[in-house]
Amino acid sequence: MRPARREDLAAVVALTADAYAPYTPIFGGPPIPVTEDYAPRIERGEVWLLEEDAELAGLIVLERHPEHAMIFSVAVAPAFQGKKFGLKLLDFADEQARLWGVPEVRLYTNSRMERNIALYSAYGYRETGRRANPHRPGWTLVDMAKPVDWAA
Repeated sequence: MRPARREDLAAVVALTADAYAPYTPIFGGPPIPVTEDYAPRIERGEVWLLEEDAELAGLIVLERHPEHAMIFSVAVAPAFQGKKFGLKLLDFADEQARLWGVPEVRLYTNSRMERNIALYSAYGYRETGRRANPHRPGWTLVDMAKPVDWAA
């Protein structure tokens, strides 16, 4: 894992678009991570890249807050999906939360991303609520949280 740099911006945008592409027809529009401006996030050190044999396999966008770490996006390149790279990215979020000394990792996802919700639940996240997406009328967000395992 390494932090993204300015010169990685195009690769971050492309990987995100490819990873989330299957959801666009389901939602009737691109998921929020596809429309995000990643340049400021890269400058703030929130984007981390997972490389495999010099190829970009995945990325995680992780925000540091006083009381938690917030996952904005987990994206795995289609060629690397099904190989547990998503779990490696979630492990990284746990490691960062421990380093930052925060008690939990949070995330939110679209209610229609049932496969992702099941994955997060199996990984130890619990649903903490549902709310309307403030940027996309008619979309529902599922909030989830996982306590930091200090023994890991």
